[in-house]
Amino acid sequence: MRINLTKKEIINSIYMQIGFSKKISENLLEDIFQILLKNIISEKKVKIAKFGTFTLRKKNQRIGRNPKTKEEKIISERNVILFKPSKHLKKYINNND
Repeated sequence: MRINLTKKEIINSIYMQIGFSKKISENLLEDIFQILLKNIISEKKVKIAKFGTFTLRKKNQRIGRNPKTKEEKIISERNVILFKPSKHLKKYINNND
């Protein structure tokens, strides 16, 4: 059972299904990723119909503890990307078990 889907596998899939060259398929995939990233950063939210929504959320600085030593450390503030699947995607996944 395969755990990860790699860029190379996606590129090969585009190449086999659509017929673009591997270089064009690679450029297409990279362009899609760049568009998504730029829009997530600028708009804080990207919604793809029938797939889901990517949201940029700021996490504040907080105190964390090492469970073994009980030592406290400050976890710096950072941005995280959240993904919420659409109802259509959830239904599709649950009907294809």
